[in-house]
Amino acid sequence: MPDEVAREAYSHEVSSAGFWPGGAAASYPAFYSYAYPAPPGYATAPVRPQAAFFSPDLQEFILPYDVVRTAAAPDETLLEFLQSTYEAAADNGQWDRAVLECEPGVPGIPRAIAPD
Repeated sequence: MPDEVAREAYSHEVSSAGFWPGGAAASYPAFYSYAYPAPPGYATAPVRPQAAFFSPDLQEFILPYDVVRTAAAPDETLLEFLQSTYEAAADNGQWDRAVLECEPGVPGIPRAIAPD
């Protein structure tokens, strides 16, 4: 990624999440979520589900893939992790959530953008 892109991407608050197949720093497959810059209190914020945890080494929240894979409701379990880690970043960082957030849309149909 070009340096200019990275500078712009991290010039504001960021909440990022993804999937790690395992290896090196985390030897097992897992979902991760981090905030940059991490606001005070982020690492100790309560997140869900209960199996999720903050890794001091990686500086991000981790949810092992097996927890999601074996859950009674895998989609809901993963969404709970993603939502709660975003809320930990947004609330502790005092982000203007009303400006940043919108209701979920319909897959495959772009949401309308309100005029300025």
